[in-house]
Amino acid sequence: MLRKPSELLEIGSVLRDQVPVMKRFTGGGTVVVDKGTVFVTLICNKDDVPGVQPFPRSIMSWSGLLYNQVFKGIADFQLRENDYVFGNRKFGGNAQSITKNRWIHHTSFLWDYAEGNMAFLKQPARAPEYRMERGHTEFICRMNEYLPRTDFIEKTTEAVETYFSVKNVNLEATEEPCGAEFVPSTRLLSKQELEEALGTQPEIIGVSF
Repeated sequence: MLRKPSELLEIGSVLRDQVPVMKRFTGGGTVVVDKGTVFVTLICNKDDVPGVQPFPRSIMSWSGLLYNQVFKGIADFQLRENDYVFGNRKFGGNAQSITKNRWIHHTSFLWDYAEGNMAFLKQPARAPEYRMERGHTEFICRMNEYLPRTDFIEKTTEAVETYFSVKNVNLEATEEPCGAEFVPSTRLLSKQELEEALGTQPEIIGVSF
């Protein structure tokens, strides 16, 4: 979330319901995250994928090819603008971070979601043309209506294996490099920050895709 919270969220409702708001270091729109969200993140060195340059459009085009393998033959899957869609309904949003020698491509997949949570989101000022001013619940769809979760994981692993060597890793067993200091660049916004944002929000009605 890079723009002002008051432009993206219904701050009054967020404060009332004590919804945590996180500012991430990658770009992309504002996303409602709950136990039904599935994350897939690809972290690559500049030369890891032949033909892919460390620029948003190049990375996005390659990701579309990758997920074409995952969703082949399923409900008219497409990469539309920067979204993954079935037909004209979005189920996956993307964010990226690019440095000189490395890039991250991060996707939030809507495996499932509570419709009521979409009320925390304002209608975005900048939206893809294919959205056609539809509200959140008319614009998005659930992945679980199209394929089992186990199939998604298996097919995604198979697609990634066409580019990389893949092995399972127990994250709890991994160790930080000696002398490395982790500096978090994603953080929770404080209640004070949200209350200050509330003061700049002209109308309170009640997080965005």
